[in-house]
Amino acid sequence: MINARKIELLAPAKNLECGIEAINHGADAVYIGAPKFSARAAAGNTLEDIQALALYAHQFNARVYVALNTIVKDEELEETEKLIWDLYHAKVDALIIQDMGITMLNLPPVPLHASTQNDNRTADKAKFLEQAGFSQIVLARELTMDEIRVIFSQISTPLEAFVHGALCVCYSGQCYLSEAISKRSANRGACAQFCRLPYTLLDNEGKSVVQKKHLLSMKDLNLSEHLEEMMDAGVSSLKIEGRLKDLSYVKNVVTYYRQKLDKILARRPEYVRASSGSSTYTFVPNLEKSFNRGYTEYFFNGRTPDMWSIDSPKSIGEPIGKIKEVFDRFFTLSGTKLLSNGDGLCFLTENKELQGIRVNRIEGEKVFPAENHLSLRKGTFVYRNYDHEFEKILGKKSAERKIDVSISLHETSKGFHLYIEDEDGTSASLEVELAKETAQKDPTENIKNNLSKTGNTIFRVTAVELNLSGNWFIPASLITDWRRKLIDNLLEIRLANHIIEEVSHKLTTHAFPTKNITYLGNVMNKKSELFYTQHQSVVQEPAFERKQQKAVPLMFTRHCIKQSMGWCPKETSTRPPYKEPFFLLYNATKLRLEFDCKNCEMKVFEN
Repeated sequence: MINARKIELLAPAKNLECGIEAINHGADAVYIGAPKFSARAAAGNTLEDIQALALYAHQFNARVYVALNTIVKDEELEETEKLIWDLYHAKVDALIIQDMGITMLNLPPVPLHASTQNDNRTADKAKFLEQAGFSQIVLARELTMDEIRVIFSQISTPLEAFVHGALCVCYSGQCYLSEAISKRSANRGACAQFCRLPYTLLDNEGKSVVQKKHLLSMKDLNLSEHLEEMMDAGVSSLKIEGRLKDLSYVKNVVTYYRQKLDKILARRPEYVRASSGSSTYTFVPNLEKSFNRGYTEYFFNGRTPDMWSIDSPKSIGEPIGKIKEVFDRFFTLSGTKLLSNGDGLCFLTENKELQGIRVNRIEGEKVFPAENHLSLRKGTFVYRNYDHEFEKILGKKSAERKIDVSISLHETSKGFHLYIEDEDGTSASLEVELAKETAQKDPTENIKNNLSKTGNTIFRVTAVELNLSGNWFIPASLITDWRRKLIDNLLEIRLANHIIEEVSHKLTTHAFPTKNITYLGNVMNKKSELFYTQHQSVVQEPAFERKQQKAVPLMFTRHCIKQSMGWCPKETSTRPPYKEPFFLLYNATKLRLEFDCKNCEMKVFEN
């Protein structure tokens, strides 16, 4: 017998509406920001909304994880503890945390997931977190398939990995650039995204190498063609990034990954879906129609060229075609049959700057823009970053998720017995007393049709069985009432049966992989310091947010500007015609680059 591993499609939820639609469009779980202390400070939600989302998700055996993944000040610990108890009573399925001090609080038996902000890159780190009681580990985005496989081989805790969305250039939890420059801490949920700014690359003599390019801005991750490889490498939770993304993004991307994943599950019995029900859709998903800076597979199959979105940090959308001719009032474009009035187009100017125009109307090959378009040139490639018709479809109800059930009606000595069972084997029954009267004509079809009507409920009746000895007359109003009570009973039982894992949080003292904790440990509070002390480490430096360290790296990244420029000493004997060190300049901000070629990493310092 195959011991199947549950595979979870994990979707982002900016708010309650996004969370519900993520579930409707096929997510097995959603993650949503807590009212406070979330790594996306702009995406906090009320306890009432989180509780409502959990109730909705649990109908489908889907889960709700709450992001509580910032580092916490000492004076915030009491509030954090209270919030965690409130979230537990709201019946969330797990908390995603970064601050190890949280594990030292008086916690309810709620599962804890180790955030990617914990910089989970090694098997040693994963083993430590498993022994510390974490129920799921969110891996660093930079890992290769082989690195994931090594971690999976040494632990039994489920692994979660990103499959889609925006990429931080720095290892998560190890970026201090925003805090150093603007006092906005990424580890406190307030990143100013200095990585998305245009920088001029200078050499040691002040020579300009590249001017005003987005040298630290990555393309967006897209591993949709590698889901099966990820599962085989050990990933159980496939995570879509995007807690700040809008509703149409969530609908489109979740649907795309749901359909890809279902095809794999249909032929791989060793993997099973982590939640119940199936969705039907009113649209065909297309990843290029949602926000993207161009796509990359990042390091999944090793270092590859062209990972960065060097020309712009904005969405480019889907490729359309080239400009054929430019006129005063319009231009002609190959592929105009794809366009609609109201579409948004974008293109790179001769200076490689992204510029957008909106389509006012289409006449055959002629595109009449709403703005000045004279910067367009013949041969310029055009993208569509807003599909008006597609967005209009997604603005309406675009998916419906149902759980299959079968209903049977039997007669008893005093009346009738109704029984309902869903696809998970959950069942409910109803006994009714009713004197039997013979109907004037066969009521079979009417009874079956009435029992099949489930309306706006989450259920879809796939079979109705009648076991009756005669053509008994049953008023339609009675059958309707019985069906409603039966379905209400089933839903109540489903919600009662949803398993929220309860974890006994125990004190542990096993050794942390790093003996001496520097600012990279993000130790913000005394509870966190106590955690590392109990795990045989010495806290030498507090979090960067508590005491800024001078002349230390503010970023650690696998992205390497030298490699992207074609100057990697491991890949070529060509030496750059410039003197190191290199610097990045943006207005008054000057950053120094250091290259650790042995470990294939780049470090960023404030000059």
